[in-house]
Amino acid sequence: MSTTIGIIAGSHRREAESVRVARYIQQVLSQQAGVADVDVISLSENPLPLWDEGLWGDDPKWQTLWKPIADRLRAADGFVVVSPEWSGMVPAGLKNFFLLCDRQVLAHKPALIVSVSAGLGGSYPVAELRMSSYKNTRLCYVPDHVIVRNVSQVLHGETPADEHDAALRKRIEYNARLLLEYAQALQTVRRSGLIDLDTYPFGM
Repeated sequence: MSTTIGIIAGSHRREAESVRVARYIQQVLSQQAGVADVDVISLSENPLPLWDEGLWGDDPKWQTLWKPIADRLRAADGFVVVSPEWSGMVPAGLKNFFLLCDRQVLAHKPALIVSVSAGLGGSYPVAELRMSSYKNTRLCYVPDHVIVRNVSQVLHGETPADEHDAALRKRIEYNARLLLEYAQALQTVRRSGLIDLDTYPFGM
C-alpha cells in the first residue's frame, strides 16, 4: 500500500532552519518502503493572508491562494508538522494555517510534531499544537514527537557531528517509520464509513 506524506514547514522566516529540518525529514521518509511521495509545504515568507470569512465562499483570493494547498493536503495520508519555537510559541503563520484547514483536508490523518529550537527549548510548541490545533481539523497527532535542539549544529550532511546529532537522526528515522504505520492504519478508519463530519463538523 503506497503512502503519501505531507510535511508542513511552519516557519514564515525567509531563511528558516525549520525548512532545512523539513527537507532532512523528507529525505528520511523518501527512503522508506512504500512511500509514493513526500510533499513539503513551506510557509517561509508567509504567503498566506490571515483567515477571513471569504474562505467559506467563492472569494477569488482564496480560490487562488488556498485551494492548491488544500488539494495537496487532501492527497496526503499523514503529516509531519515542523514548528519553530518563537518566544515559547508556535509562529502566527502556522496557527493561521490551521485556521484555514477545514475538516476535509486533515481529518483522521496522523501527524508527527517536530519542534525546532535554536537553543535547549522546544517543548512549548509541542504542548500548544497538541492542545489547540486538532479540535476542528480532526488531525490525529501520534503519541511520539521530536524536538530538534541547537538546530544550527545538527542534521548537516551525511555524517553526524556528534553523539547528540547521531541520536537525533536515529529518533527521526524511528518516528518516520512509525508515522507511516499510523498512516496506513488510519486509511482503514477513513474508509470505514463511520466518520460523519456533516452531522459533527466541530469538535467539543
